Amino acid sequence: SIVFDEAHLPRPRPAPDGINALSAPMSIYEVHLGSWRRKGNNEWLTYRELAEQLPAYARDMGFTHLEFLPVSEHPFDGSWGYQPTGLYAPTSRFGGPEDFAALVDACHREGIGVLLDWVPGHFPDDPHGLGHFDGTALYEHANPLQGRHLDWGTLIYNYGRTEVTNFLVSNALFWLERYAIDGLRVDAVASMLYLDYSRPPGGWIPNQHGGRENIEAIAFLRRFNTELFARFPQATTAAEESTAWPQVSRPVEFGGLGFGYKWNMGWMHDTLNYISKDPIHRKYHHGDILFGLHYAFSENFILPLSHDEVVHGKRSILGRMPGDEWQRFANLRAYYSFMFGHPGKKLLFMGGEIAQAAEWNHDQSLDWHLLQHKNHSGIQSLIRDLNRLYRAVPALHQMDCEQAGFEWVITDDANNNVFAWIRKGFEDRARCLVVVNFSPNVYRNYRVRVPFAGKWHEVFNSDSAHYGGSNAGNIGEVTTQGGKTPELSLTLPPLAAIFLVPEG
Repeated sequence: SIVFDEAHLPRPRPAPDGINALSAPMSIYEVHLGSWRRKGNNEWLTYRELAEQLPAYARDMGFTHLEFLPVSEHPFDGSWGYQPTGLYAPTSRFGGPEDFAALVDACHREGIGVLLDWVPGHFPDDPHGLGHFDGTALYEHANPLQGRHLDWGTLIYNYGRTEVTNFLVSNALFWLERYAIDGLRVDAVASMLYLDYSRPPGGWIPNQHGGRENIEAIAFLRRFNTELFARFPQATTAAEESTAWPQVSRPVEFGGLGFGYKWNMGWMHDTLNYISKDPIHRKYHHGDILFGLHYAFSENFILPLSHDEVVHGKRSILGRMPGDEWQRFANLRAYYSFMFGHPGKKLLFMGGEIAQAAEWNHDQSLDWHLLQHKNHSGIQSLIRDLNRLYRAVPALHQMDCEQAGFEWVITDDANNNVFAWIRKGFEDRARCLVVVNFSPNVYRNYRVRVPFAGKWHEVFNSDSAHYGGSNAGNIGEVTTQGGKTPELSLTLPPLAAIFLVPEG
């Protein structure tokens, strides 16, 4: 008897055209379906219940995409889906395949794109999985120096076998064809690229040329991207790649791996290191903010504040902020604003938008009760408005991935912890000035050069009382002062960012 007739699965409607384009605003809300929100007795929401709540929330918050941690069936809740055993099956924790399809359809009805985490880098050795599938090392390498990850105790696919890569590429296409998924984020790409990944000397087998590169995995990733974009040109892919491997998001025909985007792990590490310092010490770490712009356009980057940054003793994003309570929230507002003003697409893990105080716990709901407090509801309002600003101002997204879309204005004011830059869109006057003051001081009559004379409107101020700030600022607009090079005389609020656009 047939228990699941895949051919008659309801197909979700497609997402809006162009939602993944390099010139489009892309703000991703990363979600673990089992712990975003729970119901009585700490029970999971079903796919259908999530469909009623999650897409509408993402739309209200202004996000363009939802990214789900892996939904492929997995035996252990605590793996968060990153140790899948059933690559072709949406996890039955929350319902059946038709219910998952309904969730994707609900997202598309709200104009939200859907990305899935996808794990072709390793798989568990559970007896009901793929390991020793026919009594031999069928999917994995027989030699543990090639076929087992030491960090995770999992098996590694044998990318040199055509049958294995056919299985994996077909699975990638399956999610886009059957469920109208809009893109895949590939987990742990660095572990696939290097034969010596997290291995001791002598604990790995070199490639045929004596090198450390996994030639078969590289060929697989190029094939995966080539076939996916050929079949689904409106879709996208993203790589979690934590090294300096070149051309991750460049076309295969030019020697790249062919991904649409790469997570910018360096930006995440450097900027979190900076913002965690007390402001009095930040002048010694000024380069942590500047360094990312040296390579910001070498790839098509996504700026990730992901689930990995709020677990395993790292604390929540709010928990990393220094100072008293007011300063911690002001620092967080400034940091999020800095992120939205910085080149690159955006990704925020669930809970970050309400200033979750505790680390993420996959066994319970987010702490939604925190929104009863003004500081936390202020952060939520800030993220909602930053998303809307990012989408509404062309200069903040149209040239996210192009050097021509960015110009530094102030880089050398380390003593005052101030940075300023211009973001540019396609049109001549599509400009946005971003000024960030990472000190707790208010600076008055602070001079900043701008490309156009006349009025500049302050369209966003993270120090607004609406978000919990002190309401210092420029009362909505500033007019340039004389001279050959137009300048604005600004009031810079404490631990805050302001965004200004030229009139007309």
